[in-house]
Amino acid sequence: MSIWRSLRTVEELNGNRAGTLIENLGILFTEIGDDFVRATMPVDARTVQPYGLLHGGASVALAETLGSMGAAMCVDAAEYQVVGQEINANHVRAARSGLVTGTARAVHLGGRTHVWSIEIVNDAHKLVCISRITMAVIKRGALTA
Repeated sequence: MSIWRSLRTVEELNGNRAGTLIENLGILFTEIGDDFVRATMPVDARTVQPYGLLHGGASVALAETLGSMGAAMCVDAAEYQVVGQEINANHVRAARSGLVTGTARAVHLGGRTHVWSIEIVNDAHKLVCISRITMAVIKRGALTA
């Protein structure tokens, strides 16, 4: 059974990347299942730290991108929007090259908050990072500058 209320296509998700951090880091959405969203990110000059390892902040950016997009597709987009409230990450294995792939799945889909778990793996499908994000569900237009 699908969890999505405002489902978009992979092409639509990738079409909104221009001029964003998502584009700058090379993040590409690759798959949307009934209960998950998946994207890849290269381990290259854009995403590594000075020692040549995948930067933890890049992993967190991938995780937040996936959790945010998943949460956004689980609400009525005409009435609600989602914003990040808290994110954490455990970096368990280094990555030096190739692609990392993140998969986000909902842990809790409440009326006011969503909690998502994101696993990021390397080309050998070994866990690189596990992250959890809490998203606040707010009325569209409630944010002020």
